[in-house]
Amino acid sequence: MATVAKNTKKTEVAATKSAPAEKVYKSRVAKQYAEEVVPYLTKKFGYTNVMQVPKLVKIVINTGLGDIKDNAKSIQTTQNEIKQITGQQPVLTTAKKSVANFKVREGMTVGIKVTLRGKMMYDFFDKLISIALPRVRDFRGVPTDSFDGRGNYCMGVKEQLIFPEIQYDQVEKIRGMDICIVTTANTDEEARELLRAMGMPFKR
Repeated sequence: MATVAKNTKKTEVAATKSAPAEKVYKSRVAKQYAEEVVPYLTKKFGYTNVMQVPKLVKIVINTGLGDIKDNAKSIQTTQNEIKQITGQQPVLTTAKKSVANFKVREGMTVGIKVTLRGKMMYDFFDKLISIALPRVRDFRGVPTDSFDGRGNYCMGVKEQLIFPEIQYDQVEKIRGMDICIVTTANTDEEARELLRAMGMPFKR
């Protein structure tokens, strides 16, 4: 019996080794970064270590709800739209202090935020530069001077309709959003070259 059990165990181990490993999904942009962008930036800026090469850390999407802050149904609708666009459940942001002139009370819902990292970050970036931005009317590129001095890039989108997940006849209201791309770059020049190499369509 012991011999049979031993042989069975060997057969299971052999079957496990011979079984093909499942392919790990890798975003097109992530693959492009590893194979093309890293060598390009290393050569351009003379990095001596691969860890010095700038990379994307996260993408933060924000949209304001000031006009519907008292309408729970409209807030839910907007929340669902952002979820469709990003593939991630957004969180509600609240006012930190009251502002009488804008009829805002402390703790009131005033916006929606999503923070994307890893695979979802690369997928959103790919969709943004490949599909969404080219659908902007009279698009001529994004500004090259919208960096914050620390290697992070922020841009505004006027309407959610540029994203393919949003159906025009189902939109309650045209709503814009702010997109902030956070990188590990130490300077704006390095961040600009990183994003340009990854396909960001900057104005010429």
